[in-house]
Amino acid sequence: MELFGQIPIQLILFFILYGVTGVVPLLAALYLWFYRGNAIAPGVTPPVRLRRWAASFFSVAVLGHAWWLLFCIFYSDVLSMDNLFHSAGYWAIIILDFATQLTTLAGTLLSMLQDRRRPVWPVFVAMLPIVALGGVFMVSPDMRLHQIGVAYIVLLYVLFAVYMVFAVRRYGRWLNDNYADLENKKVWLSQVVTLACLLLFILYTLIDINTIVLMYLMHFTELVLFVLLLWRVETLPQLEDLAEEEVSAERVKERQAGDGPSEISAEAVDVPKSADTSGVSSLEQPSGNPINIDVDQMEQLLKEHCVAAQLYLETELTLQMLAQAVGTNRSYLSQYFSRQGITYNTYINNLRINHFISRCRELAAAGQDVPIQQLALESGFGSYRTFSRAFLLRTGQSVTAWINGGG
Repeated sequence: MELFGQIPIQLILFFILYGVTGVVPLLAALYLWFYRGNAIAPGVTPPVRLRRWAASFFSVAVLGHAWWLLFCIFYSDVLSMDNLFHSAGYWAIIILDFATQLTTLAGTLLSMLQDRRRPVWPVFVAMLPIVALGGVFMVSPDMRLHQIGVAYIVLLYVLFAVYMVFAVRRYGRWLNDNYADLENKKVWLSQVVTLACLLLFILYTLIDINTIVLMYLMHFTELVLFVLLLWRVETLPQLEDLAEEEVSAERVKERQAGDGPSEISAEAVDVPKSADTSGVSSLEQPSGNPINIDVDQMEQLLKEHCVAAQLYLETELTLQMLAQAVGTNRSYLSQYFSRQGITYNTYINNLRINHFISRCRELAAAGQDVPIQQLALESGFGSYRTFSRAFLLRTGQSVTAWINGGG
């Protein structure tokens, strides 16, 4: 009781906040480990690997709060920074925090990028020098070793941040090449915010424990990170699920068989031509060997199976599904779009926007009301926000400006 009587009220309030930042990841970890559904976004099936890494991160965050709390309870000189500096237990916990929290957070970030399976073992290897340096420091405390450790941690952060920038850019290109509906598939915002929180986690282990304002700031940042991370995990859909794509492809074939070709203007095929696309083009097989594909024939197949059949109205239509409907290989079709100087995303969304414009003009000519948002969804877009961005990119003006200008 004498010890608690010496603790200022600010520190007591901090421990309350500390408890909250321990309970939140505990609930998140239990939810991700044991709940098989999706309470945050019921219509979304997130990647299993991402869920497991995020659950691991939340779990070690809970453990980190637990052993820090135990350390503060049983270490009588917790308020003395000089004594903490020479405490082997203090540095053991810091090393354990780095080796677990930073590694599991890195694994979570890498799992968000679904263009390919990125290994996490390099992160484990990169942590070994920290563990070794920390072990030496615990035996023989030396400020120079501490400075070397800090410099190494900052270097790791910078290298990982640079790697993530390039990895996310590559992931964005992959999405544009394979998906038309990118709603909740982009990860730029989450990556930037989470990397910023990652930096704050590093700073958290380096600040003076007596700087109570910074301690408050760090733990509020933790709460933001936990909430953002859980939201991102549960709203990020599983991609490249071949079984799901086969089912979707069957639905596409049923649509083709049931609807049949429909009338559509030649302007609907809005694909820019490159200088060398007449006749036969030489593309590459997945193995790297060149193969000759008749570009005119490919364009005809797309007109017949995508444009005339209005497959672009399928919201979840992917490059794989379109390739199956056309009767070609996904790699060939992807290279065909690349040869035209566009992405699959651009091709499909241009068709959808042309369909939207055509329907707007039909309704306006008939003197009927033009329900903009409803038409956007009927044109194949997953949300009005996605449509408005694509419309602006396609026409150079907002939907409102286009409508007010007479369409």
